[in-house]
Amino acid sequence: MEKLIKDSKAASEYLSHISLDCAVFCFQGGQLKVLLLKSRKRQQWMLPGGFVRQDEDVKDAAHRALKERSGAQKVFLQEFAVFGSPARTKGNKDLFDAHAWLGQRFISIGFYALVNYLSVTLVADHLSEACEWCSVDHLPEMALDHKDILNQALESLRQHLNFKPIGYNLLQEEFTMPELQRLYETILGKKLHRGNFARKILSFNILEKLEEPRKGGAHKSPNLYRFNHENYKAALENGFQQMFN
Repeated sequence: MEKLIKDSKAASEYLSHISLDCAVFCFQGGQLKVLLLKSRKRQQWMLPGGFVRQDEDVKDAAHRALKERSGAQKVFLQEFAVFGSPARTKGNKDLFDAHAWLGQRFISIGFYALVNYLSVTLVADHLSEACEWCSVDHLPEMALDHKDILNQALESLRQHLNFKPIGYNLLQEEFTMPELQRLYETILGKKLHRGNFARKILSFNILEKLEEPRKGGAHKSPNLYRFNHENYKAALENGFQQMFN
């Protein structure tokens, strides 16, 4: 009876057959990382996600789900794909035994999110054993089709690199040119020529060079930069002219 009551409540509160899955990326220690939740039911990891309430905008639902499931909030969100294979939950029935409503076929809207990892205090929800940043190069076993969703999120991130505020959301407020280049190399999965990268990105007039370099270390202190918000916004409206092709 309790199970029926819970399923009935969920069916009336949320849109039927629609779910959300979010690939949340950060840049930490020279690595691109993604936020994963470890299921209490099985020793597998999942992307944070949730469902859309009857009177809720889809993007608002994604922001709410991220906050509720992981503590992440005030993040840049970009919708990138819809996942609707009939076999999405095949072989994972035991994940949903407690609630029949969860075992129905869901079409999932995929979002990727970009955050500064220092601004996020991770909090695992009651459905999860752990909530952690994991390197995209060393992923644990993932449940359902979440590995496929993550791979497509990464591909979309690479394609959007010229047109979305990628660096602005992933880096600290102040950063060096090598740190910015390393971020783009990590996302693209290839090396970029140092001189060409600096000349090209400076030509867009989206960076401000700070008067004081970064202090500390045995070698020459590197110059510090930050994004010029207004110029960055203007550049995004026109794209970066396939800067990293």
